[in-house]
Amino acid sequence: MAHPSQLGFQDAASPIMEELLHFHDHALMAVFLISTLVLYIITVMMTTKLTNTNAMDAQEIEMVWTIMPAIILIVIALPSLRILYLMDEINDPHLTVKAIGHQWYWSYEYTNYDDLVFDSYMLPTQNLNPGEFRLLEVDNRMVVPMESPIRMLISAEDVLHSWAMPSMGIKTDAIPGRLNQTTFIASRPGVFYGQCSEICGANHSFMPIVVETTPLGHFQNWSSSMQE
Repeated sequence: MAHPSQLGFQDAASPIMEELLHFHDHALMAVFLISTLVLYIITVMMTTKLTNTNAMDAQEIEMVWTIMPAIILIVIALPSLRILYLMDEINDPHLTVKAIGHQWYWSYEYTNYDDLVFDSYMLPTQNLNPGEFRLLEVDNRMVVPMESPIRMLISAEDVLHSWAMPSMGIKTDAIPGRLNQTTFIASRPGVFYGQCSEICGANHSFMPIVVETTPLGHFQNWSSSMQE
């Protein structure tokens, strides 16, 4: 999860988030080069006397400043489109979880199981154990197996919400009457934190999301205990 004074993104916990981090660095390098070139041109214009009149009618420079932005846009757009298609690709998910937003908590339904449904409320500060995070811990975590394709079906019961998990590269709106779909694969075990990212009322800040990824055997034991 994020820590104080952190400047970059959270550590990636899924292949999609790793791709997004690589694309961020790629796009940032293009922005850095453009900014350097613009700063250089501004500096040159302010420190020279502009006595070269040939620059007033230069077809070559006009071609350069027309073609170069087009090339830069293509260099940025192609990796972006690739990641968009990867994020929409859902191929034979091993588990489907339906997340429903309420004011102000989440409920989860494991559609592969007959009776695995529970609500997830934020833990009050006075109920926290040592080492747990204020405003982020919940009473029932969403547990999924690692290294397995997980399909998320996201909706809401009352107002707009947004199911966001930064370390997984997921942010999907929860809209009443509509079922949005996304997917992820957890690449390592751990506990990952997110929050509702759509202003949904007075307690918008108090409906956190906690995803716990475990090996398949531990997940099977957990699912069996939840259905007892």
